[in-house]
Amino acid sequence: MGHGGNVIDELTTDHREVEELFGKIEALPPGHKDRKLYADQVTIELVRHSVAEEAYLYPAVREHVPNGGALADKELEDHAEAEQIMKDLEGCQADDAEFDRLMGRLMSEIRSHVADEEGNLFPRLREACPPEALDELGDKVRQAKKTAPTRPHPSAPDKPPMNKLLAPGAGMVDRVRDALTGRGKSG
Repeated sequence: MGHGGNVIDELTTDHREVEELFGKIEALPPGHKDRKLYADQVTIELVRHSVAEEAYLYPAVREHVPNGGALADKELEDHAEAEQIMKDLEGCQADDAEFDRLMGRLMSEIRSHVADEEGNLFPRLREACPPEALDELGDKVRQAKKTAPTRPHPSAPDKPPMNKLLAPGAGMVDRVRDALTGRGKSG
């Protein structure tokens, strides 16, 4: 994650990467141990992506897009739902029956969220926001993803200013835990 371009290009590329990981999970038979590895990678990418959207994209939507507050609130609800599923998924192994159920729910939720963002929110933001503002948001989103948490924190604040204050600290703790456990690494 961290591709360059304006905020819409950056986030759309993230969407494609997550969809590619979903495809890898779906290509493996139920119970295969690599499904958990890919699920951890999906979680890491989705949490970083969500934190960046909550810190920069949704405030911009509120500011620039007509009826942006309602749009942003709906997206935040989607994030809360997905984050709770990811938290529940964290405790499951690939051969656990609950793993497949939760993974299916997560894929469905994320695919619906992506379709809504790309089909509705992004075009409205592109229309309402000057290109240089979209470029600046892209830079901010890329920066936020570097320090964002990598694990779901469903009870963490999702609106500025508290989300911007707490995310880097949680991110540092998450990255230390990931390094110690090898989470998200194939091999």
